[in-house]
Amino acid sequence: MKLIGSTTSPYVRRIRLLLTDEPHEFANLDIYGGDRDELRKHNPALKIPMLIDDHQTLFDSRVIARYLSARQGLDPLTWDQENLLTLIDAANDSFVTLLLSKRSGLDVDQDAMFYNLQWERVAKTLSALAERVQDGEFDHWHYPAMCLYCLVDWLEFRDFLQGEGVDVLLAFRDRNRDQPGVEATDPRLS
Repeated sequence: MKLIGSTTSPYVRRIRLLLTDEPHEFANLDIYGGDRDELRKHNPALKIPMLIDDHQTLFDSRVIARYLSARQGLDPLTWDQENLLTLIDAANDSFVTLLLSKRSGLDVDQDAMFYNLQWERVAKTLSALAERVQDGEFDHWHYPAMCLYCLVDWLEFRDFLQGEGVDVLLAFRDRNRDQPGVEATDPRLS
């Protein structure tokens, strides 16, 4: 198996955590620089992560996670867990949009509908996720917990973590720092 991605992507990191005990190759790409052609060659959606296993290529972290879970004989996610992933992915997507906008020189704090919607989404999802942490829905180290860990740690790494529930989310992250693969996949170490 070969996982293609970058060390700073929270979507790639969640798959790297899932692959902690699986033999695989990891190709770390600079997807906004010199490795863009490599990304174009493998994935028409121009997204990471990608997983190549024999003759099967998978283009999205949720699809890859389903594939790996089936391969590892894990139970499929419940509908509640799928909803948790939807919340995590919504926040992640909005924050990536905000980061790319900032890097493009755009003012993400301007009073514009597009940015207002992103900020509203992240405030609501982070608050809802903090409530779910308090309700014990992330007490076990399963794929949704890995995804939340990657999101929260990435938000702190990118200096985006703010708002209601931050203390709860950081406490969750801190409780899980010793989970298998977490230290080895820390984006600060790349």
